[in-house]
Amino acid sequence: MPQLVDGKWEKGDVAASEMKNGAFHREPTVFRRWITADGGPGPDGQPAVKAEPGRYRLFVSYLCPWASRTIAMRSLKGLDGIVGLSVSEPELGENGWEYAEPQFAGARVGAIRYQHELYTASEPHYTGKVSVPVLWDMREGVIVNNESADIIRILNGAFDGIGGNRLDFYPADLKDVIDHWNAPIYETVNNGVYRAGFAKTQAAYEEAVTRLFKTLDMLDAHLGENRYLAGTRLTEADLRLFVTLIRFDAAYHGAFKCNIRRIEDYAHLPGYLREIYQWPGIRASVRIDHIKRGYYGIRHINPTGIVPLGPLVDYDTPHGRGALAGEGVTVRP
Repeated sequence: MPQLVDGKWEKGDVAASEMKNGAFHREPTVFRRWITADGGPGPDGQPAVKAEPGRYRLFVSYLCPWASRTIAMRSLKGLDGIVGLSVSEPELGENGWEYAEPQFAGARVGAIRYQHELYTASEPHYTGKVSVPVLWDMREGVIVNNESADIIRILNGAFDGIGGNRLDFYPADLKDVIDHWNAPIYETVNNGVYRAGFAKTQAAYEEAVTRLFKTLDMLDAHLGENRYLAGTRLTEADLRLFVTLIRFDAAYHGAFKCNIRRIEDYAHLPGYLREIYQWPGIRASVRIDHIKRGYYGIRHINPTGIVPLGPLVDYDTPHGRGALAGEGVTVRP
């Protein structure tokens, strides 16, 4: 796929560093500053800037699961009027992530049409992939953070004192449990579907798919006895899993050959998926049409570019999760 090389946009398959022995390996993100209430250091001592209404903007795609979880967190925290949002076109073409209309990125940078313009404005000689999401500083005209795992935690707490709400999706008493789930879900599910879909050898594909469905089987059993991953409270771990589950039957099952089972074939995952989808604010973070257009538009895995009409899955049907042990407790944070 194309990427920036010394600040210049290079078309073609130049991001070969993500393939090793036929297996896909995701490049690490590099912009990792934090936003805090007072501008003091982040939770691990990261350099930070101050939370202010209207100063920051998310540049995202509804196609991308990593971006989708930041959209969902922004909505859950009631930050629509605090942190701006720019949504790219779903297809990732030769110019990378592209916006249908120019997006204002602040006085220093002006309007942009391509995501890579944000990267070169932040680092003129940047070399590497250009990804979504980006949490952007409109005042300084630079990227604050392009790691979705960081961004959802920034949104979870940094703006509590200036707007939105004080819901906590990474509560102190559940951090160990949340981190316990985040690790295998990222490795074998979130990233596992990509390792299957982008594999260039049979062995790499089979290894990724086997680990993926082993984890899904384990998650299905766990969710048969628990309302959410960490018990009776929705947490960031659920959001991180949700963004892959909601794309699974529509895209990964077909386009990425993750076809041993559909999510709809499981006993407990379908209800769990529907319950989260029906939470206030989550539905609006999902665009199945963008998801299908984007994944089936990846020409090296779907040369014709034909987007299937199905499957037709109604995520608004009753989820049936009230029969679990958590019934009767306050399940919202």
